Amino acid sequence: MPSTRVVVEDPGSPVVSSRPDTLAVEEPLEIRVGGDSIYVTMRTPGDDFDLAIGYLLTEGVVPGADAVHHAMHCLDEDETGSPTFNVVDITLAPGTVVDTSRSERAGSYTSSACGVCGKTSIDAITTKSRYAVTDDPVRLSPDVVAGLPDALRAQQKVFDRTGGLHAAGLFTADGELLAVREDVGRHNAVDKVVGWAGREGLLPLAGHVLVVSGRASFELTQKAVMAGIPVLASVSAPSSLAVDLAQESGMTLVGFVRPPRLTVYAGGHRLGL
Repeated sequence: MPSTRVVVEDPGSPVVSSRPDTLAVEEPLEIRVGGDSIYVTMRTPGDDFDLAIGYLLTEGVVPGADAVHHAMHCLDEDETGSPTFNVVDITLAPGTVVDTSRSERAGSYTSSACGVCGKTSIDAITTKSRYAVTDDPVRLSPDVVAGLPDALRAQQKVFDRTGGLHAAGLFTADGELLAVREDVGRHNAVDKVVGWAGREGLLPLAGHVLVVSGRASFELTQKAVMAGIPVLASVSAPSSLAVDLAQESGMTLVGFVRPPRLTVYAGGHRLGL
């Protein structure tokens, strides 16, 4: 999105210049299932179907990717009568049982500052996940893991223009990048990756690594568990609940991945530690 910025180059002796700038686009997306609204998020437009499908999967609303029969943009309009493409409606396969209970609970604590009952939340996630990541036998080289954030950063095309987006990347155990998605919301970026994997028939994502450009929160760890991803790596710190969930579920959680160092918080056996 084009804009104009005014830059103050020396606050002590102001030198002011005006130059063009590009901003990350942020717009609402409403996700509907069979015409019923279940979720609204602020997102960067693009890969909307992946985002919607990924959300349904990582929040346990549907039992699997095969439950999604069809996805389409509703022709909603703005005040000028132009289509916004800000509503995605999902049609499910006949007989699919929808579970919005966890999604509804999540809506009451979307901010990490609100606080959650740790043990209750961890139990809710681990019992609802279809995939047991603790059984995943994948092994990784610490050198490979240390290089993944740079590989992800090299593919952040929109970040290069705006400096304002999070990213999530899906890698194989030997460091091959399979998919990368950017978004103003770190949760959306992960959902977009998982939604893509679901459409490609790759779930569960056994033997894969999810790399995120920000911190590893409880919510991101939860989404990785729901997708069957055994390894989550972050360039920043994890939260305490993220570590608790990783340990409880048998996931490998790595933070502060900045070559040549990384910090392992859970599941070090997969890195030979």
